[in-house]
Amino acid sequence: MTAPSRSKRAEVHPPARAELDPIEIASRDEISALQRERLRWTLQHAYDNVPHYRKAFDEAGVHPSDFHDLADLEKFPFTTKDDLRRNYPFGMFAVPREKLVRIHASSGTTGKPTVVGYTQHDLDVWAEVVARSIRASGGRPGMVLHNAYGYGLFTGGLGLHIGGEKLGCTVVPVSGGMTERQVMLIEDFRPQIISVTPSYMLVILDEFRNKGKDPRTSSLLIGIFGAEPWTDAMRREIEEAFDIHAVDIYGLSEVMGPGVANECIETKDGLHIWEDHFYPEVIDPETGRVLPEGEKGELVFTTLTKEAMPVIRYRTRDLTRLLPGTARSMRRMEKITGRSDDMIIIRGVNLFPTQIEELILRSPYLSGHFQIVLSRPARLDEMDVNVEAKPEAWNEALVAQEAQMLSHHIKALIGISAKVHVLAPGSIERSLGKARRVIDQRPKG
Repeated sequence: MTAPSRSKRAEVHPPARAELDPIEIASRDEISALQRERLRWTLQHAYDNVPHYRKAFDEAGVHPSDFHDLADLEKFPFTTKDDLRRNYPFGMFAVPREKLVRIHASSGTTGKPTVVGYTQHDLDVWAEVVARSIRASGGRPGMVLHNAYGYGLFTGGLGLHIGGEKLGCTVVPVSGGMTERQVMLIEDFRPQIISVTPSYMLVILDEFRNKGKDPRTSSLLIGIFGAEPWTDAMRREIEEAFDIHAVDIYGLSEVMGPGVANECIETKDGLHIWEDHFYPEVIDPETGRVLPEGEKGELVFTTLTKEAMPVIRYRTRDLTRLLPGTARSMRRMEKITGRSDDMIIIRGVNLFPTQIEELILRSPYLSGHFQIVLSRPARLDEMDVNVEAKPEAWNEALVAQEAQMLSHHIKALIGISAKVHVLAPGSIERSLGKARRVIDQRPKG
């Protein structure tokens, strides 16, 4: 009888202490002292150079000279996405346009895009924090990074690209889409790292299986996944399917792009925030009150070193809580489970798509491809959940049983009645980036 083969994951090791930036393992006192110094500079830089911040500070009755300690940041007003849109395109920049070396923007699907700019110093910092993130994920100089995040105005592709190069990786700028080619290049170029949204990684997984290839025999060792909320259940599915480490990366274009925070491969217990460049708070989304460490609320960021576009107390709408550091001295944020503006309210019950995903992935017969459809055919809201069966589970009796079981779990654990439809593999539209989980067909107003 042959012994079971050794897992590829055993080939990946966390960075040695000597490989880390000194600030990653500095004392909390040292980190706080650096944050105070950099916050003082940022507040003054924003006040002196961004008319929006001068007006907002004056209206709130605060001045950069009122900042003496970290707790004083609470006196300053929040920044929202609407503020950025109102100042479209370049009104939030703190340097002349001629000093910008790069501009990125959001997709703008709900109105004007939010525009962000970078000086060369900003790009250097961005490359540094993304390189730190890849290293925390287990990446090393000389590894091949298959970068399947989208390139263009979206910050994901170019952010991982410059960070990979900074670390010393060989970066393959594949971008999103053309899934058949993704699999071919993974087989031919033999990358050790892939960076991509978790939902698109499931699409790549489907392509491996469609071609009759075992994804566990691929060269991949590490997956760096972000740009959308995903659950630990999806992590387990991806890790087992590919025999890789699946690590979470966090960022948003308004603050920098990917690389604001990252999980460490040795613990995978939340994302360490690179607090030498980004100062986090968690607030009550209703009152704006700062919550103590450990309480769940809305994540808020203030940049500490950005020249082109400093942001003061930016409300991300992402829901999480702050936790003490473990693998690094810097604080952790719990995995994002949803956004305050992604929350579904149906018949008085609040729920997030990740709650449905968690229940779906409990089943060995259902895949991670699903959509929630909201409608109001009469007076009351209704919710349908469309989910694909795994190919090996596609038979009438099993499908009916799984639909009934999932409907029961949604009612028992979330408190909502839902019609569940288990569909054939490949029935749900595939996304090349962030998955579209909710289709709201309810009348507006």
